[in-house]
Amino acid sequence: MAMRQTPLTCSGHTRPVVDLAFSGITPYGYFLISACKGAGQHLPRLSGQHYGKPMLRQGDTGDWIGTFLGHKGAVWGATLNTDATKAATAAADFTAKVWDAVSGDELMTLAHKHIVKTVDFTQDSNYLLTGGQDKLLRIYDLNKPEAEPKEISGHTSGIKKALWCSEDKQILSADDKTVRLWDHATMTEVKSLNFNMSVSSMEYIPEGEILLITYGRSIAFHSAVSLDPIKSFEAPATINSASLHPEKEFLVAGGEDFKLYKYDYNSGEELESYKGHFGPIHCVRFSPDGELYASGSEDGTLRLWQTVVGKTYGLWKCVLPEEDSGELAKPKIGFPETTEEEIEEIASENSDCIYPSAPDVKA
Repeated sequence: MAMRQTPLTCSGHTRPVVDLAFSGITPYGYFLISACKGAGQHLPRLSGQHYGKPMLRQGDTGDWIGTFLGHKGAVWGATLNTDATKAATAAADFTAKVWDAVSGDELMTLAHKHIVKTVDFTQDSNYLLTGGQDKLLRIYDLNKPEAEPKEISGHTSGIKKALWCSEDKQILSADDKTVRLWDHATMTEVKSLNFNMSVSSMEYIPEGEILLITYGRSIAFHSAVSLDPIKSFEAPATINSASLHPEKEFLVAGGEDFKLYKYDYNSGEELESYKGHFGPIHCVRFSPDGELYASGSEDGTLRLWQTVVGKTYGLWKCVLPEEDSGELAKPKIGFPETTEEEIEEIASENSDCIYPSAPDVKA
């Protein structure tokens, strides 16, 4: 029976959503952080006030938990540590910040010499890796915030993404047209990949040591250890981000044509494609349990999509139509203490569910 995607649309950001990340699975579920380029909708539109507001949400429902207040510029990168107790953000105000993800309090501000684009915690949350427009990788010891960071030079243009890999023994980083692998202990380059067009995103998958890189219309998989190619896919449009399912069954990708694409990882077959947003898609990531994926867009929204449409999960509840009615089966979005009439009113023509606006306060 055919099933139609019914995304959950998380409002709150009104400027482009440029980065998102999930935590690992914790005793309290898993969590989602998102970063945007401009002012939240609840700030007055005054000069100098168009600042990015990273938001924390419950990962399986999209429910807003809190907003991290403190940056004075667009926020380009955001991440959570594995157990979702800390968050880190990278911003255009020449700083990276580390936050208590439970209380929302700012723990430290790490000054840089240019725009910061990317942040990543080690598995033990003791170190933070940053990268940005000044072409340097920095490693901060979070237990010694007053200490100068270690610096790694070698990139020839601004760094877009930097990630720990191989149990934090190595680092992967991408600038405009190169991806580089570094040894943490010696702080030296091990190997690099060169591309003839701009690298748009990079994802590291620890299980199997896989590196996913997008550039142009290409979605390429490489060994994270050797950088040797594994396989690649060509999409119909320019791709800005892609993510591999935890079980390595599927991959999803989104880009400039506003659409989301789902492929079979083994065969390369396109399984689904549909308009995902009302603007280019900047980021897409699978949840740690693989049950959903999140996408962030130029249109200012963050949306959650089911990996297997029709499964009862989170706010989705599968409701089958009357037999022989000719209708498509459609997953229904259930809200506690919500009547059938209210649910129908909430659902729009394209089956979106819009959350109420989140108050702009600290978590």
